[in-house]
Amino acid sequence: MKRRLCGAAAALGVALAATGLPGQASADTRPDGTRATLPLGSSDLAETRTTRTLQPGLTLTRIVRGAMDPAHHWTVEATIPGGDTSPDPDAPPTTLKDRASADELAADLRGDGFDARSEQVTTPSTADYAGGTLGWRVRVGGFPSQSAAASERTRMTRAGYTGSVTFTGWDGATTDRGPWRLDVLTIDPRTFRGTLDATHGPDIEDRETVSALADDADALAAVNAGFFVLDPRSGAPGDPAGVGLYDGRLLSEPVSGRPGFVVQDNGRRTQITRLTWEGKVSARGTSLTLDGVNRVPGLIRNCGGSEGDSPTALPLHDVTCTNPDQLVAFTPEYGASTPQGEGVEAVLDSGGRVRELRSVRGGSLPPGGSSIQATGRHVAALTALARPGERLRIDTGLRDGRGRRVTPGPGTDIVNAGPELVRGGRLHVTPATDGMVHPGDPSWYYGWVHKRNPRTLAGTDASGRTVLVTADGRSTDSLGLSITESAKVARSLGLRDAVNLDGGGSTTMVAKGQVVNVPSDAAGERPVGDALLILPRRR
Repeated sequence: MKRRLCGAAAALGVALAATGLPGQASADTRPDGTRATLPLGSSDLAETRTTRTLQPGLTLTRIVRGAMDPAHHWTVEATIPGGDTSPDPDAPPTTLKDRASADELAADLRGDGFDARSEQVTTPSTADYAGGTLGWRVRVGGFPSQSAAASERTRMTRAGYTGSVTFTGWDGATTDRGPWRLDVLTIDPRTFRGTLDATHGPDIEDRETVSALADDADALAAVNAGFFVLDPRSGAPGDPAGVGLYDGRLLSEPVSGRPGFVVQDNGRRTQITRLTWEGKVSARGTSLTLDGVNRVPGLIRNCGGSEGDSPTALPLHDVTCTNPDQLVAFTPEYGASTPQGEGVEAVLDSGGRVRELRSVRGGSLPPGGSSIQATGRHVAALTALARPGERLRIDTGLRDGRGRRVTPGPGTDIVNAGPELVRGGRLHVTPATDGMVHPGDPSWYYGWVHKRNPRTLAGTDASGRTVLVTADGRSTDSLGLSITESAKVARSLGLRDAVNLDGGGSTTMVAKGQVVNVPSDAAGERPVGDALLILPRRR
C-alpha cells in the first residue's frame, strides 16, 4: 500500500511506526552507531533518524532533514520542446542555451508581458568532468503553488512559447533548508541469516513493480535495481539496459565498462565492479561473435556495445544506439516469444541442437530451449553454421575492469548501475565515463545529473555491510538529490564504495509488504526491470 507522507519530522516518525515494522525504534541512530548528519543544506538544520530492526542483521532507518524552505517557489522554465513528448517520463527537457540566446528569449518574453529572466547554471566538477558553466536557462515568474505556475505556463503556450513547471528547491543550492527524506536498509553479514537476491520477475521482456516482485518472493524488503528499457522503440520494455546476471546466469550483457552492483545470496562480499563481456556461438571449429543477450537485435539501450554501433560504441545514457548487423542469443528467461523481424533465427532444443531455422525472426522456444538471431551481414554466417540437427555451443563470460575473467557462482547476482559515487572512502563520481555527459547537449546533464531527483543508491561500508538507500524527490515534501549530493550522502553514511542505481520514478523501497517511500510518478509505483530483494531466513 502506497501512502503520501507529510513533510513534518514528527508526522514522518509516526508514519514510519504505522507501517507495522517489528522491533524497537531508536532515534538519531546511524547504521554504524555513530552520530552524524547528512551533508545537505545549511549546517544548522534539524535532522531525525528512526531505526527499526526488520530481522537480526537487517535494519531500516528513516532520515528526515530540514523543513519547508520559505525561499523556494514554483516557476516556469522556458524551453525548446523536447522532454514533454517523450515516452520516458524521466527524459529532461531541452532548457539550457548560450547566454546570448537566453537573453534574447527572456527579452522576447518580457516584450509579451511575462516576468522573464535569464540565469547562469554552473555545476560542480567530478572525478572525470570539469564542471563549470553548463549554460543559461530562462525562467518566468515565481509562484506560491504549482497550479499557479501551470496557469502561467498555459498563458505562455497561448503566446507561442513552450516551458515546464519546476520547483526551485530542485535546483541544488547548497544553502537550501530542505526538506529531505531518505530510507536506508542496512544488511550486517555478521548477524544476517537471510538471503540477498536480485530478480527480473517472470521474464526479461516485461516489467513488474518492486512491491509485486517482493510479494512474489515473500521478501522482507526490496528496492528497485538497474536501468531498463522503457520505450518499445528502444527494445523490449523491462529488458535490463546493461548487465543482468541472476543466480549466476548472464541474461543481459553489460554496457561496456560501466559498473555492476554484485551481490551474493548470503549478503557477504557485495562489491561494485566495472564489467565488459564476450560471447560466441560455435560449431565444427567455427565460431561467431555475439553482440548481445536477450535484447532486440539492432537496438542497444545506453549504447556501449560494439564497433559499428551508431552513434557510438561508448556508453551514452538514455540513448538507444543502432546497428543493422547483429547476432543476439536468447534464453528461456526472455519471454513467451522472441523478437520478430527480418533476418534468421536458429532455434535450439534443450540440448543445444538446431531444431529449425526461421527465415523470419521471432516465435516461441521449445521447453528449456534457446535461439540465436542474426540480422544484416550475419544472416549468411549463421545460416551456414546452424545446420538442422547440428549442436551449437553458446559461451558468454564477463571480465572486470582489469580484464580478469569473472566466474560467478549460482548464488551471485549482478545488476547494472552508474555512475560510481564513492570509491575507497573518497568521492569518485564518474558521469563522463558512464555516458551521462552528452556531447553538445548540456540540458541532458542539467536535468539528469545536476538537478535533484529521486535516487536509489547502493554500496558497502568498511565493516562489509550492504547498504541500500532511497531518497524521495520531485516533491515539496522531499527535494531529492543531485548526483554529487548522492555521493556525499553515501560517504556520510559510512560507505567506502557506492554506486547510483536507477532513480527518478523508478525509486522504490518496500518493507514488510508496504512501499515505505513515496514514488514520484503521478500514477504511483512504476513497474521496473529488476529489483534487489532481501529474503527472510528460511526455517
